[in-house]
Amino acid sequence: MSDKGIIKLPLEDIVGERFGRYSKYIIQERALPDVRDGLKPVQRRILYAMQHDRNHFDKPYRKSAKTVGLVIGNYHPHGDSSVYDAMVRMSQDWKYNMPLIDMQGNNGSIDDDPAAAMRYTEARLAKLSHRLMENIDEDVVPFVLNFDDTDQEPSVLPARYPNLLINGSTGIAAGYATNIPPFNFQEVMAAATYRLHNPDCSVEEIMTLMKGPDFPTGAIIQGRDGIEEILRKGKGRVVVRAKAEIVESKTMKQIVVTELPYEVIKSNVVRKIDDLRFTKANEGFGDVMDVRDESDRNGLRIVIDCKRDADVESILNLFYKQTELQVYYNANMVAIVNQRPKVCGVLEILDAYLDFRQEVVLNRSRYRYAQKEKRIHILEGLMKATSILDEIIAVIRASNNRGESRDNIMKEFGFTHEQASAIVDLQLYRLSSTDINALRDEFATLANELDYLDLIINNVDMLNSMIIKEFNEMKEEFDTPRRSKIEDEISELEVDHLSLISNEQVMVTLSRDGYLKRVSLRSYSSSQKDQIALMEEDRPVFSSEVETTDYLVFTTSKGRYGVILVHEIEEARWRDVGSHMNQYMKFDPDERVIAAFTLKTFDSYQFVVTATAQGVIKKTLLAELEIKRTGRLYDIMKLSKDDVLVGTSIASENDHLLMVSKLGQGMRIDLAEVNPIGVRAKGVIGMKLRAGDSVVASNILHNQSEIMYVSDRGQFKRFKHDDIPVNNRATQGSPIAKTIKSNPHMIRDVLVGNIQDDFYIYNDHLSLVFVKDIPLMSADATFSNVTSESDFVVLRSHTHVQMVEKPAESVVHDAEPIKFDL
Repeated sequence: MSDKGIIKLPLEDIVGERFGRYSKYIIQERALPDVRDGLKPVQRRILYAMQHDRNHFDKPYRKSAKTVGLVIGNYHPHGDSSVYDAMVRMSQDWKYNMPLIDMQGNNGSIDDDPAAAMRYTEARLAKLSHRLMENIDEDVVPFVLNFDDTDQEPSVLPARYPNLLINGSTGIAAGYATNIPPFNFQEVMAAATYRLHNPDCSVEEIMTLMKGPDFPTGAIIQGRDGIEEILRKGKGRVVVRAKAEIVESKTMKQIVVTELPYEVIKSNVVRKIDDLRFTKANEGFGDVMDVRDESDRNGLRIVIDCKRDADVESILNLFYKQTELQVYYNANMVAIVNQRPKVCGVLEILDAYLDFRQEVVLNRSRYRYAQKEKRIHILEGLMKATSILDEIIAVIRASNNRGESRDNIMKEFGFTHEQASAIVDLQLYRLSSTDINALRDEFATLANELDYLDLIINNVDMLNSMIIKEFNEMKEEFDTPRRSKIEDEISELEVDHLSLISNEQVMVTLSRDGYLKRVSLRSYSSSQKDQIALMEEDRPVFSSEVETTDYLVFTTSKGRYGVILVHEIEEARWRDVGSHMNQYMKFDPDERVIAAFTLKTFDSYQFVVTATAQGVIKKTLLAELEIKRTGRLYDIMKLSKDDVLVGTSIASENDHLLMVSKLGQGMRIDLAEVNPIGVRAKGVIGMKLRAGDSVVASNILHNQSEIMYVSDRGQFKRFKHDDIPVNNRATQGSPIAKTIKSNPHMIRDVLVGNIQDDFYIYNDHLSLVFVKDIPLMSADATFSNVTSESDFVVLRSHTHVQMVEKPAESVVHDAEPIKFDL
């Protein structure tokens, strides 16, 4: 080919134009259903091929392969698998509300088993399918040439009922997707009848008749608002939940599932439940003993055996959350309307169908009118012929053949071509008096029918009356009760996690760098207790004996807090470092754990008091820290730039807050003077600081008599609580130690306790320090050596928050020795 024969075009233009044509074909001719008969082209061709081959519901079954061959050879030039798959789906009563094909043999299962090959199965039209194609030979719908112009096929089926709403549809096209839920047959027919009577009715009125989707697998549909969105706009979401009941016996409790959500594969649900039973036994599924699929020909049945004392309601709700026993159904009702894809609400679908149905009945009436008119014309000729029968016979006898006889009769007696042809073809026995009377009776009957058809053609009310009459006949013939139960509200899945956990005592440690572990008391008792496994340069923050049903709450240097159920902490040995916090929630590399405490419930009238290095403090009601979803960190205090959190404590209404700065300033604030604020707030100034100074620690003074300060050299000094004055907020406080300019002491921590108490310090191992051994010193004194250790951290007593109802009461329990945290 020469260069002159080459057309040069940009590649993007070529690809765009080709893809546009392909997309148009996919949308109109493959993936989306027609709003009028609710069928995709392949489905329509399958049904028409079976109808054309007289493969009716009252005839014997025929091999599926024969039907597939007819469809491919005459109407649908695509692969046999696409045709057979569509054929199988139309026969499955767990996918179609009312199957359109009656298949004999293995047509798959709700376990997603594949159907047998088409050479093994047999099929015929279902009874309902005949109503889709009723009167198709009466010129009621347009026919088009097939792919090779050798035959004709209908572009749409007459559809005596709104098949799109009754059986729904799913499909993915280019740029469009559809997911139309099925509805109940009786409700849809009632809604169509009402809409025909009341063309201006509202969605609310239709909802009194159409309660919502009705899935072939039954189950429970929750969310009236979602249903209304689906009916009104064609888009919406509802919750579909399996139907289950709890059965108790002397030895166990059972959860029996009898209905699954639409398009959920039963075998996958059973497998998932069994996996949860083994892999998450420690997360609430430990009381599940067995799961079995007892489904048979009588119906679906999944049985979950649980222990006799198990909290079965919570277990069932956990299964709803973590398996497909509960799913969201997202409706997206896209259909082809006037050759274009469109998102349709139920009113638009009903209107489009009813307009089409009126057109079908009108075309049928016109066709029948024309046929009856032709017959009356013939009857008029036959009755006229009986009065001049002898003359007609004489003309026929004088003619040479049939054509000449017809022409002579037309010429002699004025009959039309059709009348003359009927007279010539008339058998002589039909001329008896009985048959002549039958002709007259038939003429009278046809005349009445013509009048009735004329009313239907020219009177809209009569047309609608005929359509409604046929709708009512369909309702009587196919009486189908509702399968899915509708519930207005989406019920909350309340899971009492604590009731699913066996409560036991364990050791939990949490380090400054975010390493966390849970250790059984057996492992702890057989190990070297005075050593805590840590990464290099890491320090312990929390190490205490707690219960598996406790919540561990911790705060970080970035003003955030996290909540984790002790039961969910990964178990390790005492000599293991543990898992990093990133395994449970996102933890920044430069973030450090500041403090931690445990509790059973957030429902307690106590406060979380936080303090920052820049002297900002904040009091927040403990109940505001309660969260619905663990697995992430939440803000407990909004920090300024370059500020960090240095202290977190649990306090009651009338407790005092102690703060200490690096350069030796002490602060005591009455917390009754500090208003509580929310977790997202920034806080208020608690302590004013000199240039170069910063707050290093804080603590709560409840009813303790002793206050102790720790220097950066590991030295201590003690005060009686009465010797520490109460300061106004936003002041510098008062000095706590003599300042030595040449070699000043820097402050590390502030502690509280009673004279008989003791506490632990940690530097590679635990050491015990008694409060009474710390010298009682004045503010103008320096510090004293109490221990030979210097580079240590103080492990404060484990704070376990208990429920407090009255603001004046605070219940903060100090743990026994060896139960400690920072």
